Amino acid sequence: MKNMKRNVQQGFTLIELMIVIAIVAILVALAVPAYQDYTTRAKFAECIGAAAPVKLSVAEYRQTMSAWPSSAQAGVNSETTGNCAAMTYASGAITVTSATDSGVKAVLTPTAQSSGSVTWACTNGGTAAKAKFLPSTCRTGGST
Repeated sequence: MKNMKRNVQQGFTLIELMIVIAIVAILVALAVPAYQDYTTRAKFAECIGAAAPVKLSVAEYRQTMSAWPSSAQAGVNSETTGNCAAMTYASGAITVTSATDSGVKAVLTPTAQSSGSVTWACTNGGTAAKAKFLPSTCRTGGST
């Protein structure tokens, strides 16, 4: 009985390590493009946020004057931020354009309510292929 040895496995075999490496490689191949889309979407969200003061100005002007303001009255600033290439205004609608390589655009369109308030709808202002870079409210034409 003393001569019987137990075979105890010590560590992983080469094939087990190769399988784990293959699984990790597949997961990384799927995660990297998704993360890149996420970062582009997050950068464009800065542009939507930069439009907030203009949205407020347009809504206030509409409530007090019962008309849509001109570009100068709306307070549209030609200055851009690091992630926003342009912000334009025409007839109440604000168009924001991303400065990233994606060239994403969104159009924020106001609607005057009978109560005097203004609601905003966000829609894709660029190509359908770039819609994945928009915030979720802009992909479905939701309100902001």
